[in-house]
Amino acid sequence: MVSVKKDKTAIWVITPNGTRLADTLSMNVSDVDVYVSQNIRETTACFKFRSLSGTLEKKFHQYTGHIFIMSTGIVVRVIAPLIRHKTEDPAVFVVDDRGIHAISLLSGHLGGANELDQKIAVLLDAKPVITTATDVNKVPAIDVLAKEKSLFIENPQAIKAVNMALLKGEKIHVHDPFGFFAKCLPNSEPRTYGGTKKYFEKDYRDKELEDVPGVYVDDIKAELPARILTLRPASLVAGIGCNRNTGMEEMKALLQDVLETNNLASSSLKCMASIDVKADEPGLIALAENLGLTVIFFTRQELNQVKGIKNPSTIVEKHVGVKSVCEAAAIQAAQNGTLIVPKQTTQNVTIAIARINCSWSVSDPVISTT
Repeated sequence: MVSVKKDKTAIWVITPNGTRLADTLSMNVSDVDVYVSQNIRETTACFKFRSLSGTLEKKFHQYTGHIFIMSTGIVVRVIAPLIRHKTEDPAVFVVDDRGIHAISLLSGHLGGANELDQKIAVLLDAKPVITTATDVNKVPAIDVLAKEKSLFIENPQAIKAVNMALLKGEKIHVHDPFGFFAKCLPNSEPRTYGGTKKYFEKDYRDKELEDVPGVYVDDIKAELPARILTLRPASLVAGIGCNRNTGMEEMKALLQDVLETNNLASSSLKCMASIDVKADEPGLIALAENLGLTVIFFTRQELNQVKGIKNPSTIVEKHVGVKSVCEAAAIQAAQNGTLIVPKQTTQNVTIAIARINCSWSVSDPVISTT
């Protein structure tokens, strides 16, 4: 299993009043580190800092959120050189010294600042200040919806056009065979990639539609125009079998080749799976760490109960006690999913891909047009 770093928030204080607010927050917000200026003596803070800008430069991207109890001007100046991109930056909040206003300043959507801002405001009895256009106009934001549904945003530069269309009440074309956005996107029109309507294809030309933004939700890769926001569901499972002490490089090379050959997005991989006798396999563990994925291990009994195996092996059954490792493990980890890529092999590795079954049908309407 791959260890995942827990979400953690830092609170930054430069005044005596700020320490009292920090105490209230630290007692009610989980996983918090409090940083207090060394000029404030009466405090039980965990960490002291001499220079706010110097300390923050080292700590900014180590936390998923920062709460600054000070003026907005100070915060803007110290974080400005540290900002990278909306998909990478932590959430940033500003609370004034008396706890009157709680301001969501950075990463309101993807960073979760707007959501946490509401909680902070309640804890301090402060007024939440949120300025993102979709929130103040009570319109669903596509990046927030994607985050809620655990969809990976492949090209965040396309978010702006989609959200602007939502704000204006304009049409949005959506390819969503999984039905993630059924009835939650207003003025949307279902479109199928590769179907009779070629709207999603890169060379599509139609003066009436070529500027209409779109959302493409799928684990299948496609050449799409820049205006299309691509979202990847965590819908794929890679089942892996290997000889003892096989290197990570061979496993990774085959996995990448299998995904590329079948036009499957690597960002849609939810996890990997194998037999429990491989739980201590160094190459497999290293691959999981390299890709940031977990590995689910199954017993022989569990794998032998799996149906839908395409390539059973008498050799594997003789040596391991199961008719299939990679195909059976992929199907089982995908919750009895669909085997979409049967066993592929190298000298030492076998890999199969299964798709997690969802409660949708291609023929069903997946987007409300009202």
